[in-house]
Order: sequence, then structure tokens, then C-alpha cells
Amino acid sequence: MTEIETKLKQLRLRGMTQAWKSLEETRRIHELSLSEGLEMLLQGEEDERRNSRFERLMKNAKFRYQASLEEINYDQSRGLDKSLITELASCQYINEGASILITGATGCGKSYLASALGNHACSHGYKVNYFNTQKFMLRIKMARLEGNILKFFDKIAKISLLILDDFGLTHLEQQQQMDLMEIIEDRHGRASTIIASQLPVGSWYDVITEATIADAILDRFVHSSYRIELRGESLRKKR
Repeated sequence: MTEIETKLKQLRLRGMTQAWKSLEETRRIHELSLSEGLEMLLQGEEDERRNSRFERLMKNAKFRYQASLEEINYDQSRGLDKSLITELASCQYINEGASILITGATGCGKSYLASALGNHACSHGYKVNYFNTQKFMLRIKMARLEGNILKFFDKIAKISLLILDDFGLTHLEQQQQMDLMEIIEDRHGRASTIIASQLPVGSWYDVITEATIADAILDRFVHSSYRIELRGESLRKKR
């Protein structure tokens, strides 16, 4: 028995090793047929790899909140459609390359909802990146200065779900406007993007001052995305 456990460890089959130990400790190892035991070992390895991937995806996503769809408050005053969230929980929108726009006043739960959707996507095996929009634009600027802008754009284009939070808190410089348009263009219909903003869509022209770029972004993103408009008092005040 010890030799088998040693071999499993040498092969780095952590899930199988844990399942084997469990079978030994509960003495079920002598009650199972070969096929039954093998099935349990394989299931243990599958579960271990799924959990490890989820932890890795969560770590790389860098969410603002460790949020969960199950903990969302559907109070009627918030204007949150539970049937829509249930639909989004299937992650079909990611497979279709559709996007989500979350708007609402400060503190109404936009960041939490975006994080919860991203967390849920990670649990389904999708690669997610979460950014504060200002910091994201700074990352782009640094990549351009370092001569890695094309590599950075290519990396962002391959992310299954990109979350840009706090969009519109500051005006975008002309180069930033063009960079944002390129990112939206690269992802349009191919990969999903969630934008959370306290600004109503009509005010986006104040942030993206170049009208042609604003029109292009709105045309590719806003008009074809799922819309969630949160209402009500700040949840921070209620706490």
C-alpha cells in the first residue's frame, strides 16, 4: 500500500493520493472492486485539478471583492432582475462573446455584482481579469512606453472575461480613447467584457471626447450588451 502511495506522489497525482489515503483510513479499500476503486481515484484527481484551476484563476483575476452570486441582494428597490442574473449564471454569454454593462450610483453594488459574475465565471473554468479602469489605462500606457503594447493587447484579447470597473471617473486622453476602442474592437463578438460605471451611457461622451471613437465604442459595446441598471441608496450607508 505504501508503495502505491509513493508512486502516486512521484507522478504528482495529488487527487489520487488523497483519495487513496481516504480509502485506507476508512478501510473501504478492501470492500471495493478494482473498477470501483479506480473510479474513486480518478474522481479524486479530477476534483483536485478542477479546484486547483479555480484557485489559480481566482488568484490571477484579482477581484475587488470575494463576491458570490448566491449572496446577491434582490431587494425590489435595487431594480435587479433575478431572472437575468440566473441567465447570466449559465455563462452562455461568455461562449457567445456578449458583454454586460452595469450602471448605477456610487455604492449601489456595481463592483460587487461584477466581481460575483467574474467569480462565477472562474468556477466554470473561464479566464477572467478584473481591473480598475484608471489602473488599466495606466497599464496600457506603461506597456506602450516599454514597447510591449502589441503583446499586451494580444494578451487582453485572449481573456475570456475582462472586467473594467469604475469606468468614467476621469476623462480619457486621446491615446487612451484609441486604445480602449482597439480593445473593444478586438473583443467584439469574440470575448466578453463587463464595464461597471456610475455614469449613465449618455454621459460617456464627456469621458470619450472624440465623437467618432465614442460612437464606435458605443456601437460595438453598449447597443448589443446586457444592461443592468442598479437603483436605490448606497449599500455602504446601510451598513
